[in-house]
Amino acid sequence: MKKQRIDREGIRTEQRGASFAKELLHWNRYENNRKMPWKAEKDPYKIWLSEVILQQTRVAQGLPYYQRFVESYPSVADLARADEQHILRSWQGLGYYTRARNLHKCAKAVVAVHKGRFPDTSEELLKLPGIGTYTAAAIASFAFNERIPVVDGNVFRVLSRIFGIDVPINSPQGKEVFSELARRLIPARRPDLHNQAMMEFGATHCTPLSPQCSVCPFIASCVAFNQDLVNVLPVKNPAKKSRNRYFYYLVVEKDDSFLMKRRAEKDIWQGLFDFVLIEKTLAVKPEAIIADQAYRKWFERAMNIEVSKPYKHILTHQTIHCRFIRVKAVASLSLAEEGLSFYSRKQIADLPKPVLITRFLEEQSTV
Repeated sequence: MKKQRIDREGIRTEQRGASFAKELLHWNRYENNRKMPWKAEKDPYKIWLSEVILQQTRVAQGLPYYQRFVESYPSVADLARADEQHILRSWQGLGYYTRARNLHKCAKAVVAVHKGRFPDTSEELLKLPGIGTYTAAAIASFAFNERIPVVDGNVFRVLSRIFGIDVPINSPQGKEVFSELARRLIPARRPDLHNQAMMEFGATHCTPLSPQCSVCPFIASCVAFNQDLVNVLPVKNPAKKSRNRYFYYLVVEKDDSFLMKRRAEKDIWQGLFDFVLIEKTLAVKPEAIIADQAYRKWFERAMNIEVSKPYKHILTHQTIHCRFIRVKAVASLSLAEEGLSFYSRKQIADLPKPVLITRFLEEQSTV
C-alpha cells in the first residue's frame, strides 16, 4: 500500500500538531451539535459510569442505562452499598456482565481505599479494579485535565485515515504507534476538550462507512482521502472465529413457579439466573434429550412437555443455539443440583437474567 508513514522522530507530526488541534477544536465548537449528558462533565463518578457503560455499546443503547444508574446510584458510595444482584438487574440487556461486576468492585474500592473520592491521576486510577488504560485516561483527562490521550476506536480511525497509517489497530504494534501519535498531538492547554473532540469527530464525522469527506476540515491533508484509501483504513486483523454452542434449557414448572439457578461458573452470564441447562457439543433433537436416561428424573412424571421454537443468540465470539423444553411437573423433585430453587413469576421478574432467557419468558407471557 502506498502511504505516508509516521516520522519516528516526530518532526512531521510536531509541525502538523498545532494546526491539527486548532482545526479539530474549531470543528468541535462550531460544527459538532451532538448533545449527550456526559459531555463537559467534570464529575469523575459520572465520567467513569459513562465510559464503562459505553464500552462495546452504542450511545443510543447506553444512554438510558447511564440515566438509570445515575438516578438509582447518585454517588459512588450509593453504588458501593448496593446489592450485586440489583446492579446486575439494572445492567440487564447491556451484555458483558463482567463490566457490571467490576463496576461494583471498583465502587467499593474507591470508598474503602480513597474515602469515596476517585484518584486524580491515570497512574492511580489504573490501580482500581476493572479500570484499564483507556478508562483511566478518560477519567484523568475529562475530570482532572491530565495531558494524556484517550484513544478509542473512533480515534484509531481518525488518526489512521488522516495520517495514512496501515498498522493494524488491534495489534500490539498498532496500539503503540497510535498511542504515541495521539500523545504527540495533544495540546498542553485543555487536553480534555481535545480528547472529546477527537472522539466526537470519529463518532459523527469520520465514520466507518459514510465519512463526510467533502466537508472535512482536514480534506487537504488527509492521506486516506487524497490516496483513495478511505475505505481501506483503518486496517484491522481478522477477528477471532466465533464458535457455536448448543443449549437445551429445561423449564421446569410446578405450582406456578419455575426452577432456576444462579450461574456461578466462570462462563458467560456469570451471576445471572437461568433454567436447568443441558449443553451439547453438537445439535441434537429435543426428543433425544427427553428420551435420554441421564435426564429421566425431569420427565418421568411430567404432566405436559412442550418444546419451543429454535432460538439464536449471538455474542462476540460465540453463537448460542437454544431450545427450551417446558416441563410441567406433578411430583416432588429431588434437586440434586446445588443452587436450584423454585421462583414465583413475580420473583423471576426481579431476578437478573440473560437477554435470551428474558426473551423466551416474554414471548411465553410467563412474566
